[in-house]
Amino acid sequence: MPGTMTGGCHCGRLRFRVTADLSRVTECNCSMCAKKGFLHLIVPPEQFELLSGADALTTYRFNTGTAKHTFCSTCGIHAFYVPRSDPDKIDVNVRCLDDVDVTAIKPHAFDGQHCEQSMAGRVPWK
Repeated sequence: MPGTMTGGCHCGRLRFRVTADLSRVTECNCSMCAKKGFLHLIVPPEQFELLSGADALTTYRFNTGTAKHTFCSTCGIHAFYVPRSDPDKIDVNVRCLDDVDVTAIKPHAFDGQHCEQSMAGRVPWK
């Protein structure tokens, strides 16, 4: 069931609000997501609101340049970004949500090591 949650980075400069269903959380095994420990919650932009910290965002791009890997320039936390798989959406890091017990979440697996083949099949967040 969808709910509205708040979250942010470690230092608190980035704060955001998202409306989403935590049953759609995905864990990707690509090199970027695995190294960051990112738990994905992909939402349309109208379900995401950056409350503060736009001036603290830094963006990293690689490979195709489609994904916009944003992070806080102060503490380095990756709280959300624009994903390559859905560049018209926002991907929130569930680990950055306030008062969410991530041990209670059972994320869906996504084989990001073979992204193109995986996207051609059924993806958990669509």
